[in-house]
Amino acid sequence: MYRITKKESLNPTVTFMEVEAPFVARKAEPGQFIILRVDEEGERIPLTIAGCDREKGTVEIIFQIVGATTEKLNHKNVGEYLQDFVGPLGKATETEGLKRVCVVGGGVGCAIALPVARKLHELGVEVTSIIGFRNKDLLILEKEFAACSDRLIVMTDDGSYARQGNVTVPLKEMLEAGEQFDEVITIGPLIMMKFVVLACKPFGVPVTVSMNPIMIDGTGMCGGCRLTLVQDGKRVTKFACVDGPDFNGYEVDFDEAMQRGAMFRDFERQAYEETCNLFREVKA
Repeated sequence: MYRITKKESLNPTVTFMEVEAPFVARKAEPGQFIILRVDEEGERIPLTIAGCDREKGTVEIIFQIVGATTEKLNHKNVGEYLQDFVGPLGKATETEGLKRVCVVGGGVGCAIALPVARKLHELGVEVTSIIGFRNKDLLILEKEFAACSDRLIVMTDDGSYARQGNVTVPLKEMLEAGEQFDEVITIGPLIMMKFVVLACKPFGVPVTVSMNPIMIDGTGMCGGCRLTLVQDGKRVTKFACVDGPDFNGYEVDFDEAMQRGAMFRDFERQAYEETCNLFREVKA
């Protein structure tokens, strides 16, 4: 059992938790993830490691409340326990040998981008961070990004905070102005990452994307997290849980990934509503 030591609401739909998991904390690196179960009857869900404290033996997770399991997880409080908390899984983000990097995060994907930006900053890399949200109310982790970035640009789709527009606007401006990056690392909604890749392509800047498709076992055996990459003109199947979650953005078939990601959206919504109704009945 894994005890929750800290919990904080970052915005109406996103929650931060710190969990006691010393064996995970000892090995975790930016880009890796865990798979948890809330209780004995719960499903397995993957969540990227948002940070860890090796001395305290704690791991940070940040999750968006979108389905039944994240709704159940959000009802857990400090001092309570999670049934399972397995990791670290996946490959860590490659950070060695880089000097100038642009980290682009969108929405709750910023929780995944933050530890990457922190690690790069610790290595002495010049970090430019661009983070984007639909509106001011959904903004998260601005101070944390400011602390590990040489330059931080905040964007909101509706202009309710900072600069209006999506994350590709300042990225294109910098590239068109002749700025050079060893790599662009982008993490967020699939459609956002697709357009970040398209924005970088004319300039030949390497782009790493973090893919978080449907996962079940986290070992590559179930096949649920399969992705199609195009390498040397051939379509190749990879598994995000063991081959990733980071991939060369130019190789990813984003259209297929988006189609697969939407397959269970109606089921997820139904399960979420049923869980919400259950909690309402318990309170009543």
